[in-house]
Amino acid sequence: MERTKQKKNNGVVVRNKDQIQSYIMTTAKYDFNVYEKRILYRLVELAQCELQGLKFPEDCRKVEHTLWGNLIVTLPVTSILSNEDDNNYAKAKKALIALSQKYFEYEDEKTWEKINIIVLPKIQKYKSTFTFQIDPRIWSCCLDFTKGFRKYELVTAMNFKSVYTMRFYELMSGQKAKMSFSLNHLKEMFQVTDKYKLTADFIRKVIEPAKKELDECSPYTFEWTPQKEGKKIVGFCFYPIVQPQFRDNDLYRQEIQKQTNLSWDLNRQVLGYLKLSLGFSDKEIKNNRAVFIAAQFELPDILGELAILKGKSRDKGNPKGYIINALKGKLKDKQG
Repeated sequence: MERTKQKKNNGVVVRNKDQIQSYIMTTAKYDFNVYEKRILYRLVELAQCELQGLKFPEDCRKVEHTLWGNLIVTLPVTSILSNEDDNNYAKAKKALIALSQKYFEYEDEKTWEKINIIVLPKIQKYKSTFTFQIDPRIWSCCLDFTKGFRKYELVTAMNFKSVYTMRFYELMSGQKAKMSFSLNHLKEMFQVTDKYKLTADFIRKVIEPAKKELDECSPYTFEWTPQKEGKKIVGFCFYPIVQPQFRDNDLYRQEIQKQTNLSWDLNRQVLGYLKLSLGFSDKEIKNNRAVFIAAQFELPDILGELAILKGKSRDKGNPKGYIINALKGKLKDKQG
């Protein structure tokens, strides 16, 4: 195990943590540079802090909800620069301009959606901070775990030099089974269909550099093999590899402690949804463990049920109590 990681830049410290990211966001179609991705990582971090009722990171200046539903986020410019030797504010400005012109595009068998990432970016030079507004749907996307999630080390992700390394790190983190993607799907996900028309260029410029950087410093990396139709490469199989020597020592100890304290009986996705989307604490989950385990086994689509109950509970005086009682009612109906 290596020592605890943190990112320090001109006195601003981004402390490492195991960050949970929606699988919808992990597999969304977008093309960001490294600085834009760092802004996105901070957004995910702040959204989860607010959901869980935790204090915002010490470098976070402000998160405000406007009357129109948008959120105003203020952070120090140095929090998205790579290290204490990176003082290029022009890169931060460029990232904000680019991010304001980009959007998330997500599509599955039922829906298609396109949302601008940020609006009204501004840098306060005398304060060395930047501010922008985001659509509430982007905030919600950070917390939508209905399709699953990925857990990764925040500082590890922010320190990568390549945006493709960042994205493969997100995909591989916590993954145990092989993952298969068609060539076209992977190109669309990274938004490089027109950039790397030749498959050999895509492998040389995207897959191989990402694997090399992950091999050198990441808790997760991968091996890969091509999928072929005849001689033509049409897709890839990725095989996750764990590299424990690069795991943050403190985070590893915290993870072991949580595994000791929390039930292994609950599905990982269900547990994550209860904590991150519905705001249940570890203690509340333990107190209602029997209900959650029974619901997991008895209800065909437990995540779908929880998502529906989340919507219905918003106007209730005790949303969590409403969800517990609703699950008990569904279980009673199932048994009776």
